Amino acid sequence: MRVSRIFQALPLQYGDQVVVDEDYSHYIRTVLRLKTGSNIIVFNGQGGEYQGIIMESSRQRVVINILDWIERDVESNLKVDFGLSISKGSRMDFAVQKAVELGVHTITPLVSERTVVKLTNKKKPQKIKHWQKIVNHAAEQCGRTMVPKVQKIQLLFEWSEQQSGIRVFLDPNSTVHFSSLILKQPMLTLLAGPEGGFSQQERERISSSGFIPVQLGKRILRSETSALAALAAVQTLWGDYG
Repeated sequence: MRVSRIFQALPLQYGDQVVVDEDYSHYIRTVLRLKTGSNIIVFNGQGGEYQGIIMESSRQRVVINILDWIERDVESNLKVDFGLSISKGSRMDFAVQKAVELGVHTITPLVSERTVVKLTNKKKPQKIKHWQKIVNHAAEQCGRTMVPKVQKIQLLFEWSEQQSGIRVFLDPNSTVHFSSLILKQPMLTLLAGPEGGFSQQERERISSSGFIPVQLGKRILRSETSALAALAAVQTLWGDYG
């Protein structure tokens, strides 16, 4: 039987008794339906994980006794910093979740010319918190021991002009394929556009800042499909899928 995993952003060591935060207490009781005496895996995103046992599971709190350290390394050798243009509703949530499963290192939500979603300054921190929660749960479910960070929302050019190293963006008009690129180090910055794609002006400015336009075959893919297809491609070529 598969043992459930939870993420806790806390220092962990053998013998600790961890009082689980309110959100995860509710998750353990009502979703996982774990009771006192149940086994559980706990990790804090710093590599590896711990065996644990639930010592108390009540409406007031959930307490876990931290037991043996488990050395696990499931991270890709390819470090991908992922710039993801914000898409509507469940599409963005889906792309964020699957990007974690596909091994990204960081995720930066971006606002570009054709971004449909308009977020006020008040709503931006709420969205970051929402996407980070999706990231945390995705890391739990896919077995990762490092948890990608969702960076603050940035404007496209503000972000793109800060990047260095090998940088690529998805462009169906390009004739360049991933297989023609050469990585001297296992590091890559990947940029994916919004539903309507990048404008001509954006493509030109992104290219001038050092990003290489890359296409994914002859078919036009939806924004969330192209982003995930690109991540699978780079993991196959330079990561842990090959």
